[in-house]
Amino acid sequence: MKREGWQGWDQYAPFYDWENTQTLGRRDVPFWRRLASKARGRVLELGCGTGRVSMPLARAGIDLVGVDRSAPMLERARRRITKAPSRHITKSLRLVRGDIRQLPFEDQTFPMVLAPYGILQSLIRPRDLKATLASVARVIAPGGTFGIDLVPDVPKWREYQNRVQLRGRAGGAQLTLIESVRQDPKRHLTTFEQKYVERRGSRTREHRFDLTFRTLSVPQMMQQLERAGFTVDAVLGDYGGRPWDDRADVWIIVARRKQG
Repeated sequence: MKREGWQGWDQYAPFYDWENTQTLGRRDVPFWRRLASKARGRVLELGCGTGRVSMPLARAGIDLVGVDRSAPMLERARRRITKAPSRHITKSLRLVRGDIRQLPFEDQTFPMVLAPYGILQSLIRPRDLKATLASVARVIAPGGTFGIDLVPDVPKWREYQNRVQLRGRAGGAQLTLIESVRQDPKRHLTTFEQKYVERRGSRTREHRFDLTFRTLSVPQMMQQLERAGFTVDAVLGDYGGRPWDDRADVWIIVARRKQG
């Protein structure tokens, strides 16, 4: 059976927020908030997951639809909304379960589409990326903005086996992340084999899953966007707006849907 890029994310859902709080945190959120505030209408976020980006944007009054394939991820987002209700969030944020390769929306619905935190790298076959870009081109309005954030260090990750990456407490449990990494340079694939060890008193449970990413270079991604009907307006190297270069820690592409 061939692997799909969405596999592993349902199992990752209970640990996603805990891990990202210790690594990425929220340093990308102000950038997406600034960009989305320029939209003249409802914004679509691809791969919204647990609401890490969508909830702060909705709290700022941005009218936003978040789409994700993973039901457990979306359920955690809904729980967060329930636990921390906000008039802006309940009014501005709509969560939809769907496949980003076949977006369940009408043509030219959104003036802006966001793809934060490497979501397009979860498309592990060329045809998956092609289908997603075509789907975004269909639902975005002519002249609309498409913002993309890629994680550049994924293909540079050194291969290793069973390395303890993180330790900490979450929800009354002691968590340990033990990780292995495999690279497939020919297909531009990086696979993270995750083992979360959860200890509660004398009880121990192991949670195992793989996450696979396909990473194209910035020029390659720009070429794919052009083929899908977009014009690249800017390529940035950090969340403050610095121009991109080969040493950049972040790859951000801001593109525009061509008119006509």
